[in-house]
Amino acid sequence: MDTLFIVLAGLMGAAGVMLAAAGAHGSKVGMGLDSAGYLLLIHACAAIAVTLATRGGLTLRPLGLAATATFVIGGALFAADVTMRAYLGHRLFPFAAPAGGTLLIVAWLVVAIAALAARR
Repeated sequence: MDTLFIVLAGLMGAAGVMLAAAGAHGSKVGMGLDSAGYLLLIHACAAIAVTLATRGGLTLRPLGLAATATFVIGGALFAADVTMRAYLGHRLFPFAAPAGGTLLIVAWLVVAIAALAARR
């Protein structure tokens, strides 16, 4: 499972760079892509860090895995929705970006809980 999360984080990072570049060099169509790209880049790093912390025993394994999965899902929802709006003119589904953002917030809270739980 750890390898899968690191592979997904790598894909998130690559997509983040592409979206950031599209937002920086694109026309009006690319509005919001840079934000989606930066969000993916930051959370790709977070997914790798939490995976390694979980592997090293710094976070409680089930919670660490849940946080990493939530980083991946939340980032994907947010970025996919912003990208679809920029290029296709419609949303992934209603409230996809806010749902993704909410999942990212939840993931950060789960990281904090997982670290506290591992100390016990």
